[in-house]
Amino acid sequence: MSRLDQNFYRNGPNHRAGADVSFTDIVKLFGFRGIRTGRWVTAEEQQRAANLFFDALCDLQQLLQVPEQVLSLNQSLTLTFGIGGQPGVCAHYQPRGRILALAKNAGAGSLAHEWFHAFDHYIASKVFRDAGNQHFASRCFLHPHRIKPHPLNQLLLEGFKTLLLSPDGTQSSAWFVHCAALDRARNQLYLAQPEELCARAFEAMLQAQPLKNHFLVSGTRQSELAKAGAYPDAELLQQLSTHWLRYFALLGQVLMAAQRE
Repeated sequence: MSRLDQNFYRNGPNHRAGADVSFTDIVKLFGFRGIRTGRWVTAEEQQRAANLFFDALCDLQQLLQVPEQVLSLNQSLTLTFGIGGQPGVCAHYQPRGRILALAKNAGAGSLAHEWFHAFDHYIASKVFRDAGNQHFASRCFLHPHRIKPHPLNQLLLEGFKTLLLSPDGTQSSAWFVHCAALDRARNQLYLAQPEELCARAFEAMLQAQPLKNHFLVSGTRQSELAKAGAYPDAELLQQLSTHWLRYFALLGQVLMAAQRE
């Protein structure tokens, strides 16, 4: 049985009024550059996936309080479903080409995490004057880069500071240090990379909200990684929410006001 046949819990509004949608509908509504599906994805799987993606993206839009163009990163992001991938890898973001790819049978619950990778990549050049095409804002934050002064940028950076640095900003945060220890125990360098720390924090922040969608995000509370402390605790998430949920809400207000002009 495909994972798409599972019933993914969600408690959000009925965005589709019970009707089916297509990937073409998703491209038109959110402005994605495109959506490609793998050759081994059946018509039934494609339909089920389109409905799940649509609901998840609408829920993400509601959680962040932003217009559709934010989710497609101003029409720069391409989605793929069931194309390529590696065994055991649920999803990945490919900076070259700005592609967010989810595996057919293992991608559910990873959308929020991978979307933040795409956002982190996209926003780097909007926040840092000298960010290159392959830079991520979260990593730039930890290295000498010139910041573009803007109230929205400051909110985003306050979130990075909360996650990555101690309260006085002089050393790594306790959570950063803990994730580095998890990496050493696993003989890897992954969990403590700034891009991964921030993507996990983003998805955990969303899963902590009243609106739930397990196709969008799951596993930040009861998974083995969660039990190991690879996600921020409730106190850290609350601090993060005051910066990042406000950041996205204000970004949404600015963009909506610009559309009305």
